Amino acid sequence: MKSTNNSFSCYFLVCLLLLVSVNSFEEPQNVKRSEFPDGFLFGATTSAYQIEGAFLEDGKGLSNWDVFSHTKGRIKNGDTGDIADDHYHRFLEDVELMHSLGLNSYRFSISWSRILPRGRFGKVNFAGIMFYNKLIDSLSLKGITPFVTLNHHDHPQELEEKYGGWLSPLMQEEFSYFAQICFESFGDRVQYWTTINEPNMFAEMAYVRGVYPPAHCSRPFGNCSVGNSDTEPLIAMHNMLLAHAKAAKLYREHFQPKHGGMIGIVVHAFMYKPLRNDDFDRDAANRALVFTAAWVFDPLVYGYYPREMREYLGSSLPTFTSDERKLIKDSIDFIGVNHYGTLYVKDCIYSSCVCSNSSCIAGGDHPIHGYLITLGEKDGVPIGEPTGMPRFFVVPRGMEEIVDYMKKRYPNKPMFVTENGYSSLNPTTAQAAELQHDIKRVEFHKSYLASLARAIRKGADVRGYFIWSLMDNFEWTSGYEVKFGLYYVDRSTLDRVPKLSAKWYRDFLTGEKTSNAISFKHTQADQLSHK
Repeated sequence: MKSTNNSFSCYFLVCLLLLVSVNSFEEPQNVKRSEFPDGFLFGATTSAYQIEGAFLEDGKGLSNWDVFSHTKGRIKNGDTGDIADDHYHRFLEDVELMHSLGLNSYRFSISWSRILPRGRFGKVNFAGIMFYNKLIDSLSLKGITPFVTLNHHDHPQELEEKYGGWLSPLMQEEFSYFAQICFESFGDRVQYWTTINEPNMFAEMAYVRGVYPPAHCSRPFGNCSVGNSDTEPLIAMHNMLLAHAKAAKLYREHFQPKHGGMIGIVVHAFMYKPLRNDDFDRDAANRALVFTAAWVFDPLVYGYYPREMREYLGSSLPTFTSDERKLIKDSIDFIGVNHYGTLYVKDCIYSSCVCSNSSCIAGGDHPIHGYLITLGEKDGVPIGEPTGMPRFFVVPRGMEEIVDYMKKRYPNKPMFVTENGYSSLNPTTAQAAELQHDIKRVEFHKSYLASLARAIRKGADVRGYFIWSLMDNFEWTSGYEVKFGLYYVDRSTLDRVPKLSAKWYRDFLTGEKTSNAISFKHTQADQLSHK
C-alpha cells in the first residue's frame, strides 16, 4: 500500500509540474503604476501600414507592402492594408481613445511613401507632412508624448524597383534624406526618435524566410524564386545599420542641439533558454541572443559585430571601414526592445557532429542563425501558455531576463520596452463578445509589468513601456486574423470598441478603484449581452 501511495504521489507531482510549466502566467500580480519611476512613459504602439489605410490618397505613393499585400497568396484571407483601421481619417477619434486611457505617450511610425512617394529624387508630399503635423499637434494638446519611428517595415516601392531596397548601399542615403525631412518638419515637437523598427526581424522575414517583401530566400529556409538566405540578410542589415548611423549623426549635429531629444533603434528580442541542462545548449542560448539582439546593438554601441558572428560567419559577414566604425559606434541614445516571449534553444554544432539523425534541420546546420534551432516545447510541454501566434508563449520572467541581459551587455544605456503584447487565441471562431472579454490579455500585461518592475528595482534604466497595440490591426502576413489590440475594431464599421484590457490599462494608469481586472467580468458580459 505504501508503494502504491508513493507511486500516486509521484504521478501527481509530475502532473502538477507539467501544469505549472504550461500555465506560466505566474501568480496574478497587483502591480501598481507607483512601482515605476517618475516620468515613466506608459503608452501604446501602432505602425503606419498596419492602421492608416488611405493607401493612395493625398499624394501618397505605393509602398513595398502595398504591392506585396496585393500579390495573391501572400496574406491570409487575401487581406490588405488599403483601408486598415482608417486611422488616416479617424486619427482625432483615436487620439481621444488614447487620452481616455490615460496614456502619456504614443508610439507610431511615419509612412515613408506618404512623405516621399518617390524617394529623394521626387518631391516632398506636403499633404503627408500636414497629416503628421496634425497628429502630433493633437497628441500634444492632450498631453501625450509622441514617440516616433521613421521606418516600420515599409518603404517606397520605387526604391525596391530602382535599387533592390535594403540590399543596396544607396538606401543609406535615401533613408538619411527621409530622416532629415522628418526632423525638419516634426523635430520641434518630437523628443523621442526611433530610426528603424526591428531590423533583425525584417532581415529574417524578408531575406531569410522570404515571407515579407521583397520575398527573397533560398532552401532550406523557404522556396523563393530569388534570394540567398545565407548572405542577403547580412547585407540588408549592414545597410540598415549604416542608414541608422547616418540619420543619428544628422540628428545629433543639426537637431538635437536645438530641440534636445533622443534617438535610438528597436530590436525584436525573445528571451532564450537552453533546451537541455548542458554547456552546449547554454552556449547556444547565448548565441541566439547574439545573433538577434546583439547583431544590431553591438555595432551601434561598440563599433563592430559580435565576436561569435565574426567567428561563425567569416567572410560572409560584411565589414565596416574605419570611417564607418567611427560613424556607427555609440550612435544610439537608447535601446528599444520589442519583447513577446521566450523560446528554448538547441545547439546544432555538437548535435551535427555526433548524431547522424540530428533533429537540427530546416537551417539549424547553417551559420546564419548561429548553428542552432529554437523551439517552443520540451518533451511535448510548451515553455509557457500558448497564444494566437505560434512562437509567442507567455513566460513573464523573460521580461526581467531580457532587460537584465541588455543592462549587462550595454551598461548605462537607457531602455524602453517599445512593444509587448498578447495575441488572442482562435480569433477566427471567437465572437466579438469573447474577443472583448480578454482576461488573458489583462493577466499577460499584469505579469509582464510586474516582471519589468523587478528588473527596474535591480537597477535597469528602463524609461517606458508600450503595449502592442492600441487596437486590432493588419498583422502583416496574418492579416486581420490575429488580434493584439486594447480596442476591438469591427471590420464592417471600423468602430473601436474597448476590450476588458483597455479598461484595465485605464485603471492601472489612473489608479481608479477597479484596477483588479476580475471585477469587470460580469459587468462587461452583461453589457455585451444587451448589444
